[in-house]
Amino acid sequence: MPALLLSRRDLDFLLHEWLDVTRLTARERFAEHSRETFDAVLELGERIAADHFAPHNKANDANEPRLGPDGRVVMIPEVGKAVRTFAEAGLIAGEFDEELGGMQLPNVVSKAVLSFFHAANVGTAAYPFLTIANANLLVAHGSPEQVDTWVRPMMEGRFLGTMCLSEPQVGSSLADIATRAEPQPDGTYRLTGTKMWISAGEHDLSDNIVHLVLAKIPGGPPGVKGISLFIVPKVLLNEDGSLGERNDIALVGLNHKMGYRGTVNTVLNFGEGAHTPGGRAGAVGYLVGEPHKGLAYMFSMMNEARVGVGLGATALGYTGYLHALEYAKVRLQGRPVGAKDPATPPVPLIEHADVRRMLLAQKSYVEGGLALGLYCSLLVDEERTAESEAERERAATLLDVLTPIAKSWPSQWCLEANSLAIQVHGGYGYTREYNVEQFYRDNRLNPIHEGTHGIQGLDLLGRKVVLNDGAGLRVLGESIAATVRRAREAGGEPADMAEGLQAAFDRLAEVTVRLWSAGDVEVTLANSSVYLEAAGHIVVAWMWLEQVLAAHGKDGDFYTGKRQAARYFFRYELPRTGPQLDLLASLDRTTLDMDPAWF
Repeated sequence: MPALLLSRRDLDFLLHEWLDVTRLTARERFAEHSRETFDAVLELGERIAADHFAPHNKANDANEPRLGPDGRVVMIPEVGKAVRTFAEAGLIAGEFDEELGGMQLPNVVSKAVLSFFHAANVGTAAYPFLTIANANLLVAHGSPEQVDTWVRPMMEGRFLGTMCLSEPQVGSSLADIATRAEPQPDGTYRLTGTKMWISAGEHDLSDNIVHLVLAKIPGGPPGVKGISLFIVPKVLLNEDGSLGERNDIALVGLNHKMGYRGTVNTVLNFGEGAHTPGGRAGAVGYLVGEPHKGLAYMFSMMNEARVGVGLGATALGYTGYLHALEYAKVRLQGRPVGAKDPATPPVPLIEHADVRRMLLAQKSYVEGGLALGLYCSLLVDEERTAESEAERERAATLLDVLTPIAKSWPSQWCLEANSLAIQVHGGYGYTREYNVEQFYRDNRLNPIHEGTHGIQGLDLLGRKVVLNDGAGLRVLGESIAATVRRAREAGGEPADMAEGLQAAFDRLAEVTVRLWSAGDVEVTLANSSVYLEAAGHIVVAWMWLEQVLAAHGKDGDFYTGKRQAARYFFRYELPRTGPQLDLLASLDRTTLDMDPAWF
């Protein structure tokens, strides 16, 4: 049976019938591309994901990376082969400049391609994906010399990349990091400290690992304003670019996770004397950009990563849905509710209304999440290449307000899709014989890393919707209103959906004003996660109305299925926001007033 990753038919619909990505080829950056080149790279990605990543997904999960007797990380050989195949196909370099060996693909096409790999094998896919994000940051903020030295080898897969943010006992509170970077007479820095939760932090999959490390230069401002960013390679380079001596970076231990088990996750010590380059303790690092601006630079990588996390969560939910759908079609169990004769043959699970309910819920979550992720990816292209400055600014503003939703909503609801996929399988879904239990475990990380739901809620309500006098919420409202106008013109069911969507957004806007009129920021933000969830459902309802309009007047099972999933979302899911917004408008203090002693 072919790998059940994503629906290529759905991707074609979203990219071409809805978003019309081929129009981007009128812009200079993408002028060498066409519908044919976009489809070719999608086919290439799907084939490599199915042939080289999916086959070892379960083996990767069952044989997580471990420390060998010599202290080196040991993993199954299929991982290295898959990563090399990915790099040799040019997929690391996909959206980068041709001058760097890239294809100059639109971000939205690149992210669609990469979604196949999330669905096929998140554990192995993490190695090239982290490298792509690392390289993007250096292209944006590194010097030309740093790009030549570190990015070019990453494009070829000879070097792979990581990001090193958190530390033991620090978690997401980056203001409290203690890693230090001492300036040296030669312009380099010597770093000392410990970093925690470093995915791909140690392995032998490449000649070198390029760590991007947050650290504080002594004498700098306190808190996050004093954080700088450094390139700290596993192996130092000689003047001619060849590999030199090992940098002073030591692997302290491996973290053993519930899911995502194929990605080695490490604790690293920098500058603890395990290796002392040139006889001096401290890991050699190279400052990126200006001192004390490291967090701003890192967030350019993290914001990209947050949309990527949402797409990854969607892909895992999507493949789980396809597995559940296939199982429901072939698994015979039970009889129609009206069947009185026990000798009546059993029917496939999909014949039962409650199973169809679970499948329809999954379809509404994963296809809505995929639309949201690709829409945000297209906004990246608009921000970078739209014809006018006003269009670029508008895209940036809309992307800014959508990013916490694009990260968190799929992480919550596509995880729920994975839970429903297990439920469709029944007891078999709870066993390791079937893939759906692993999809759930793998996806459970996505509500946590790159900023938890709580952090995203605080970001959305505490910053994004009020920044620049509410510009983000205003642009979001204008965008939804434009869709509503088109739906009203279409008439019929799209017009009915439009009324529900507009009412829900108007209520969200009213509640936002109400929350910020409380005069007490603790009350305003106490239920920001509820605000995030309600806003997310409204945004995904918008994505569904957009899909309904793209399918309007078109016949066939695919388009009818789109309309039915939209009906489900508007009838079963969007109404959830009413009680949530009522709770928010009441300025409820239940969580604030809960004394720790009462637990």
